[in-house]
Amino acid sequence: MADSSSSSSISNATKRACDACHRRKVKCIGDGAKACKNCTSSGLTCTYNAIPQKKGPKGSRAKVITELRENQRQTQLSSGRNGIEETPHSPAYLRKKGLLSMEMITACVDYFFANMYPTMPILHRVKVGETIGQMEQSPEAYCLVVSLCGYMMIQPNMILPPTAFQDADIQLQPSLELGQLLILETLRVRKTYDYIESPTVWSVITSFFLFGSYFCLDRQNTAWFHLREATTLSHVLGMQEESHYQTSGDMIESSRKRRLYWLLFVTERAYALQKHKPLSLHATISLPTMEDDPTETVELSGFVHLVNLFRPFDDTFVGLWNKARTGCSTEWLAALQQQLSDALPVYLASTESQAVDLRCSQQWLRTMVWQLSISHGYLSSVASENGLSFKFPIEISRDMITAMSGFSQAAMEVHGIGLIEKLFDVACTLIDVMSCVPHEQYSFEYGPRDYLNQFMTIISSLRGGQQRYLPLLLTKVHDAMPTMPTPGFSMPMAPASSRLLEDMWDSEGNSQGQAHSSSASTPFGSPPLDAIAPHTIPGFRHSFPLGTSGIGYGNVTAPVSMPMYQGQGAPQSMFPTSTPGQEYRGG
Repeated sequence: MADSSSSSSISNATKRACDACHRRKVKCIGDGAKACKNCTSSGLTCTYNAIPQKKGPKGSRAKVITELRENQRQTQLSSGRNGIEETPHSPAYLRKKGLLSMEMITACVDYFFANMYPTMPILHRVKVGETIGQMEQSPEAYCLVVSLCGYMMIQPNMILPPTAFQDADIQLQPSLELGQLLILETLRVRKTYDYIESPTVWSVITSFFLFGSYFCLDRQNTAWFHLREATTLSHVLGMQEESHYQTSGDMIESSRKRRLYWLLFVTERAYALQKHKPLSLHATISLPTMEDDPTETVELSGFVHLVNLFRPFDDTFVGLWNKARTGCSTEWLAALQQQLSDALPVYLASTESQAVDLRCSQQWLRTMVWQLSISHGYLSSVASENGLSFKFPIEISRDMITAMSGFSQAAMEVHGIGLIEKLFDVACTLIDVMSCVPHEQYSFEYGPRDYLNQFMTIISSLRGGQQRYLPLLLTKVHDAMPTMPTPGFSMPMAPASSRLLEDMWDSEGNSQGQAHSSSASTPFGSPPLDAIAPHTIPGFRHSFPLGTSGIGYGNVTAPVSMPMYQGQGAPQSMFPTSTPGQEYRGG
């Protein structure tokens, strides 16, 4: 009797077709214990998971088997990604719940619009709020918001209040660590949808935020990848064509896309100079204006000035800079220096943080042009153009110190290590010039030594400058000019390793461990530095011809005072107190 029931059970099992044979509507040749012959011959996985349903109309069997193979192939590829076995309900297909509280998101959005928006005017607060509301349904909206929060949390001055963790399922931790976690979450969720074949403006912005984050973390290869990804996606969308902006019915969206293109334009050119990279974006569309969005409340002239500063650094300059082309002339270099000198008006109708970026970038770019001049052997002790003289970095330093002395420390720290690296680059170039060109011993004028002392004062007062950059600067001073005194500055030990700067910033007063900071705040900085070697210009010392030791500083005049603030009660001290986002009416 037992044998009879067992035989009946096996018979019932074999009567049921496997999932693939049932889908293909063919006879299943198998016993239910191992793969049937049809699945074996077709290279399919033999399963019995489907719930039996009523028969439907017959279809194309060849089409069905192709569909089955593709579905199973995609499942295998997904499960094998990164060597991790996954199921359709595993975390790889779902957003992590409780990773961000609404208070965290609000704090990050507020920080962006208060500090970053004047130099990155690519978002609209109402539109951001709408995007936040779509996070549950749209993975792309989720990635945009998470990448924005991650980028903001990596900023040096971003501090999350402890209450922000109350509604989150994660423990209290430094904002830098949480920022890195959010960047990884963005990358993980991005793998679950095809943003490359069907990109949107959200895709471009997310890639840009990833670039900025990895730039801050000094992971330059990854940063370059995501910057190139952002510029490529902008090309796919057609953002380089003026007609692209005429088809959009949303005025706000169209204005932000135009600004996004120009932001990528500036960022790519700055990075090309820093890392010797090629260009992919060009000035093919009109500049943004206030008329593009009548609801705009932040002055755009500062952003437009920044675009115009980088506009001359086109394929010709970058090709010469990267030694990919020849044909540089003294006339062209002199004209470029003059164009940079005249690029900004004395009076800037911009926010103070915009003015910091503009004034510092202007002098840094003048230094880059001077370095290109010296690399081509065009400098001379008797040059008719100041931009082609050996002592020109002294004038650049004078203008840089004059400009920086009128800004608040808060407005400078918004730009993080990127600003410090520009100051550091100009200061190092000044040191090289001072070491080769003797100064006048008994001059009472404000001169190169005073500029250098001011550079050290500013760098040491900014976050990250005291621990990393000041030791390198002092080392360079002592190596290049051993007899030069550095009153008020000691020689602290340089870091033994290239640790993230949040550890160093903590030692400068952030002892609570709540606001670990990164190595940069904006991507508009100088190249990363070796933590144990002083910065030098390659081949600089050997570029000076014989007979230049007699050059003096006599005709380099003291700095001319520039009007800084036009309002009442404007502070005039080295680091006056002000808010980074306030309207700035001066130099």
